[in-house]
Amino acid sequence: MTLKDFGKVAVLMGGPSAEREVSLKSGNAVLNALKRRGVDAHGIDADKSTLRQLEDGNFDRAFIALHGRWGEDGVIQGALEVLDMPYTGSGVLGSALAMDKLRSKTLWSASGVPTPEYVVIESATDLNKIAAKTGLPVFVKPVREGSSLGISKAKTANELKSAWEMAAKYDDKVIAERFIDGAELTCTILGDQALPLIRIETDREFYDYEAKYILDTTRYLCPCGLPADQERAIQDLARRAFEVLGCSGWGRVDFMQDKAGRAYAIEVNTVPGMTDHSLVPKAAKQAGMDFDELVIRILETADARR
Repeated sequence: MTLKDFGKVAVLMGGPSAEREVSLKSGNAVLNALKRRGVDAHGIDADKSTLRQLEDGNFDRAFIALHGRWGEDGVIQGALEVLDMPYTGSGVLGSALAMDKLRSKTLWSASGVPTPEYVVIESATDLNKIAAKTGLPVFVKPVREGSSLGISKAKTANELKSAWEMAAKYDDKVIAERFIDGAELTCTILGDQALPLIRIETDREFYDYEAKYILDTTRYLCPCGLPADQERAIQDLARRAFEVLGCSGWGRVDFMQDKAGRAYAIEVNTVPGMTDHSLVPKAAKQAGMDFDELVIRILETADARR
């Protein structure tokens, strides 16, 4: 399709989630790229008036750059379905399932996609039993949050309580996930294509918010250094993990690879970051796409999905 075929495009960003600031950075980067390519694009900081703005503004399609709740949990997707407006990324079901780490892991386990063992933590949970089931250390995570917000690594049984309390500030559902000691890898999905893997290395305890968005010491290796056949196998697994959750369009699947080379699916991001620290643009560059071309390719998924 030509650039004129896109019509008037709304870039949805910001919103009320804990990832608001990152979303604004992603959204503005996308907005500027679309404008550079001559697309009639307009930024909208999402709030309760967004649907009215979309209708009154006679927009033709939406580029979703909303991270976290509202943007990745199926809420804005359902609203756009009501407006019959094409939008980028996964639909209602895929967005909602991928945002929920607990349900993602349940579906992956049932479908044969490897994922680390986990325990749901509630106020009445005997924390001593968690270590017996998953071993230590564990990652304690809010079920429905992104950008590593609320995640911590508990190395001892005594650290589990404070880790749970921190995660519970972000969500009333929390899981403790078995720690996989090995390489952190991520795979971008763009349409039916799996882009080159990125290996992430950080000097911090794990790839947390600071390492993702603030520090310049995080290392991103692309090519990732794996043998070609092993990289293809993980790319195939990424597509499988993506499809099992009903995801489509574009997204990113994160993995941990243990010392034996076995890859475990950790989570799917249906609206990955598009900032200067973000992973998807790095993978696209390795595949021969500059940032502006990547943004156009993502915008094309709005119609491909329909």
